[in-house]
Amino acid sequence: MSGTDGRSGAGSGGTDAGGSGRDGGDSARTARGGGDSARTARGGGGAAAAPPAVTTPRGRRPVVAALMLGMALAAIDGTIVSTAVPQIVGDLGGLTVFSWLFSGYLLAVTVTLPLYGKLSDTFGRKPVLVAGIILFLVGSVLCAAAWNMAALIAFRIVQGLGGGALQGTVQTIAADLYPLKERPRIQAKLSTVWATSAVAGPVVGGLLAGYADWRWIFLINLPVGAVALWLVVRHLHEPSRPRPATRPRVDWAGALAVFATGSLLLTALVQGGVAWPWLSAPSLGLLGASAVLAALTVVIERRAAEPIIPGWVWRRRTIASVNLALGAMGLLMVAPTVFLPTYAQSVLGLGPIAAGFVLSVMTLSWPVSAALSDRVYNRIGFRRTAMIGMSAALLILLAFPLLPYPGEPWHPALLMLLLGAALGLFQLPLIVGVQSTVGWAERGTTTASVLFCRQVGQSIGAALFGAVANGVLAARLLDAPVDGLPGDLDAVTRALEDPGAFSAAATDHVRRAVDAAVDYVYIGAAGAAALALLALITLAPRRFPIITEPTEPTEAAGTAGAPGRQDAAS
Repeated sequence: MSGTDGRSGAGSGGTDAGGSGRDGGDSARTARGGGDSARTARGGGGAAAAPPAVTTPRGRRPVVAALMLGMALAAIDGTIVSTAVPQIVGDLGGLTVFSWLFSGYLLAVTVTLPLYGKLSDTFGRKPVLVAGIILFLVGSVLCAAAWNMAALIAFRIVQGLGGGALQGTVQTIAADLYPLKERPRIQAKLSTVWATSAVAGPVVGGLLAGYADWRWIFLINLPVGAVALWLVVRHLHEPSRPRPATRPRVDWAGALAVFATGSLLLTALVQGGVAWPWLSAPSLGLLGASAVLAALTVVIERRAAEPIIPGWVWRRRTIASVNLALGAMGLLMVAPTVFLPTYAQSVLGLGPIAAGFVLSVMTLSWPVSAALSDRVYNRIGFRRTAMIGMSAALLILLAFPLLPYPGEPWHPALLMLLLGAALGLFQLPLIVGVQSTVGWAERGTTTASVLFCRQVGQSIGAALFGAVANGVLAARLLDAPVDGLPGDLDAVTRALEDPGAFSAAATDHVRRAVDAAVDYVYIGAAGAAALALLALITLAPRRFPIITEPTEPTEAAGTAGAPGRQDAAS
């Protein structure tokens, strides 16, 4: 959003809006047909051309273990709390506001991602990651000591402030550690962490809440975080960087403006249609205020010397297209993660555990597909690989409304298995690709912008598809065989859990209404997939302008024991 391009040296990501990249250095075209151009980051870039923090496989192992533990803290926290909500509400009260246990955490993570990305580019990854782990653990201790729901929500926000540093910085360090051709290895490991957390979180949370105390849900973060912190402090060694000519300045005004804008916007999206109607004064006031603050943020960032969200994030075609594509992916992910469990319980009649399994199969195929995606984008390039993945996802999402009613549990499970494989083929090439178009000094900001757009997409999707589902449900229940049926999807789902709540005819009518509501959500998710494809087709360059660090092998600069070309994704 700034008026300056924000480049930090010759090797810091010299691609202009058209992807031509004239400030990089030598050009190294790959020998095998990947289609993505590779350039070597050279010259007086200083920090921009910094080599990876750890260069030997043996030295990387403890750092990778720390990254996986840190990612596990952030990943499992979103799911482990959900199964303990009844116990937490029974102990602390606050039934009407308990949803902020999740909304507050998500809000804090999302709005701090740009700030942490910029800080990691300015001061290094290690101090930001260490601060994030400590802040997350402090928040965990405070959550365990909470005396009422208001305190627990406030402490969850503290946790989220640390979680934002964990999510963005872990992904950035992963790109720093590995040269381009090896990055799918670490990304697949991180994807496996997310997949495992999605399955293990509810199980562990239920066991602790049922057989111990819900406070242990937060206390078990302490040993995991302590090990991660020790490994980072002991084994992560960032390269020395030349002292800058001027003292780095943090754009605190921009950070505050971004935080305030994101907070108001996400609050409006999360609470609209839930705590108050969409056209009510609170919703309109929050949306209007967020629009005013967004305009103010643009003005502040354009004048800042080192803006939190630099203008080049949106002026460079590669980064802008990936941001929009992954934002659309975040939007479509709401359909399986939020509405599929409701469908499985209300339409298929499954219990919570079985319904969770229908969703969890997606997390099984996702990391496998991500791990194998490099074999595809090595040959045809990042853009084409991502387009194949999202095209498959589009067809799978459109197939969901065609499932028979009521159907068998394996029907949606099979679709989710295929959807996970398609999205693994879509997301990882884009993340690896966009990280490879910038140098060290811009990688944190770039990674944070991608994750920020994905998180905002999820928030918009939850609000948008929630309104769609409730609207379709209310319309289908107008001619129900009984009166007094609730028009809210959550209320209908709870009512269906009571076998004697409705007659057989009314139960079937309600189930069909839920089925129709979820079908429309999946059609909307297919629309989001089409938007992601449109962003790649119209904005993304056919060949990602790859920047290789000086330590990575290229045709122009080979290294001993390594082939003299850029093999991966190029």
